[in-house]
Amino acid sequence: MTHFAGIIFRLVFAGLLLSVTVPAQESRPERAANLRAQLAEIQGKETELKTQLEQIEEQIKPENIERSLAGIGSTHPEELREQRRRQLEIEKKGVQSQLDTLAASRTRLETAIATADAMSYQSLGQGSSSGPSIGPVPAVSIPTVTAKTPRSHRRRVKKRVRH
Repeated sequence: MTHFAGIIFRLVFAGLLLSVTVPAQESRPERAANLRAQLAEIQGKETELKTQLEQIEEQIKPENIERSLAGIGSTHPEELREQRRRQLEIEKKGVQSQLDTLAASRTRLETAIATADAMSYQSLGQGSSSGPSIGPVPAVSIPTVTAKTPRSHRRRVKKRVRH
């Protein structure tokens, strides 16, 4: 049961990561740095969980289940193998669930970082870079850059239009 308690603890902890809290008096650059630190932490946890998932996928192969139960004597070895396979499947689902939760948190943090950066740049343009953060930050759209037409081509087009 301790393994399942560990899974439950990780799920609760991952749920806590979803609620990103930032103090209201924190400046915009500090907020972005804080969010980046949280993002790095989540990416580290994702790496650990991916490694754990790979290990479980290796253990779940029939030949590895067979090998892990080689020293255990039983009149029904097929039942033991099936029980071990089910246990590994449950672990795998738990780890995958944690990865999904962390991926959602990572996406939210990346969006929050982009928004905080945009608000920081916007406040730099207005001359007040250290004002308090107020409420939710609106989404900012970034304009796409298009290639300009050379002047010589524009003149030719204008001449053709006049005739």
